[in-house]
Amino acid sequence: MIPSFKFSTLPVIHFGAGKRSILPGIAREYGSGVLILTGSSSIHNAGHGEEILNGLKQADINLTHELVAREPSPELVDEIVSRYRHSGIEVVVAVGGGSVMDAGKAVSALLLVEYGIKRYLEDIGDLKHPGSKVPFIAMPTTSGTGSEMTKNAVISEVGEAGFKKSLRHDHFIPDHAIIDPEMMISCSDRLTATSGMDAFSQLLESYVSTQSNPFTDALALQGLKQIKKHLLRAYLEGDQNLEARAGMAIAAMFSGITLTNAGLGLVHGFASPLGGYYEIPHGAVCGALLAPVFSMTIDKLIDQKDNPAYKKLVIASKVFSDFKYKEETEYLMAFKEKLDHISKMLELPKLSEFGLNETALEKVIKNTSHKLHPVTFSGDELYRILSSAIG
Repeated sequence: MIPSFKFSTLPVIHFGAGKRSILPGIAREYGSGVLILTGSSSIHNAGHGEEILNGLKQADINLTHELVAREPSPELVDEIVSRYRHSGIEVVVAVGGGSVMDAGKAVSALLLVEYGIKRYLEDIGDLKHPGSKVPFIAMPTTSGTGSEMTKNAVISEVGEAGFKKSLRHDHFIPDHAIIDPEMMISCSDRLTATSGMDAFSQLLESYVSTQSNPFTDALALQGLKQIKKHLLRAYLEGDQNLEARAGMAIAAMFSGITLTNAGLGLVHGFASPLGGYYEIPHGAVCGALLAPVFSMTIDKLIDQKDNPAYKKLVIASKVFSDFKYKEETEYLMAFKEKLDHISKMLELPKLSEFGLNETALEKVIKNTSHKLHPVTFSGDELYRILSSAIG
């Protein structure tokens, strides 16, 4: 029996090499007052920065430009909003990685309301956002978060009492997503690796989520096939392999759709407190934890063959397998080895590189959620998973 489900709307999607050229025309449809947010170097490293900015200026647009150098904090969002709330901004454009798109999404949602962002954040705020926003256009320069497809903006406040929470509403899905693989050609090796592992974890977690549905299953499985084919190629040949960049862009896009509609699991359950307590890039958390989380998940599910996630992990294992016609357990064990192999090939950073050590694990675990993960782990098991990611 197919379970009941809800599927969110999508942006208007413009996918393909060179699609960045349509940005001025789309932005102009909403008016002449345009605020563009970019990373400190993202569009300029891509070699297309001046092209994009000049194209907007030449379209009879009154352009203002803000930089987002790190994952957005409440202070950053509120500062930008305070500068432009009464400046006639008619459309917000974000060109960059997930942090830039989250910042742009939050700014577009705050320009039309009275209060600062903390009052609207999940689990923290005391107000429900009405869903009003300035039109928002997203153009990713990395293949990871899939934020160009999602209805939430992730906001972080790092410190002893830090948090990583979402500003969320169905109306916050971007109006347009322009996905141009040429924008990702100059993405650094490390960013290609960590953002790619973010997309990988989102696809795998949403595929086995307890709230998955036939739509998300189909997209997640197709996204995993793109990861298998293109992640290592994008890492090793990313400055010249446009096909690999396009494959990873599709994988990231699908991961954004599936996480929005099926939810995520334990990797992202760890990521929330880790991102609040430490200056750790989100993709680095996903890269360090994907293999240990799913290694232990597979070990649990081998004794739970009636769990729907068991069959799904067998299917995912076959996607990444180098052999055919084996027993299910052999595929699952090979998948564990494949996850370790991919992690090593990508030379992913260990979490100790960002200040995490054994003394902090209990606090992180105390605030870790299993979210929609198909199995539950004890505190000792969570400790072992996190400890293995420290290095």
